[in-house]
Amino acid sequence: MRTGSSRHAAIAIRDAAGRWGRRLHQFGRDPSGASAIEFALVALPLIYLLLATLQVGLVFFANYTLENATAQGARMLRTGQAQNQKFDAAKFKEEVCKHITAPLSCANLKLDVRRFTNFSSADLTQPLDSSGKIKPNFTYDPGLGGDVVVVRAFYPLDLPTLLPIEIRMSDMADGNRLIVATVAFRNEPFQVTSTN
Repeated sequence: MRTGSSRHAAIAIRDAAGRWGRRLHQFGRDPSGASAIEFALVALPLIYLLLATLQVGLVFFANYTLENATAQGARMLRTGQAQNQKFDAAKFKEEVCKHITAPLSCANLKLDVRRFTNFSSADLTQPLDSSGKIKPNFTYDPGLGGDVVVVRAFYPLDLPTLLPIEIRMSDMADGNRLIVATVAFRNEPFQVTSTN
């Protein structure tokens, strides 16, 4: 009796395996869902690639905006207009902010203006501290006629968190991207007028 029931069980298992094998074989040969499966395999990398492209475009556009605003503000220093109008750091920042457009805002803008005796002596400090945060204080020294001046603008750009951290373009501790614009020039030989 045991032999008969074991035999029936073995036949039942073989028949079930045969049915599942035939179904699996039919499923493998059925092309109706192949496109959906192929799209599912390709969709995630494609979406990440599109998001990364958008992020690179945002960073380049923001950097171009910062470079333009910095160059416009630096022109005020190079020609002596800022020195003759007695600009301080806040007034110079206000002048640069006139040329800032979206996606940047003036609130997060940091400016560093330093005077040097010549171009080869320009020694620039790192804008980030050891923990990856932007330093709070920068210098404002626009120089006089004929001085070498370096104007640097720093902006922590808030990146969308749509991408995994491994492929985001962040370089700061808080996940933002520090964009930098630098303008180096020799001031024109202007004379600072005194106001009485």
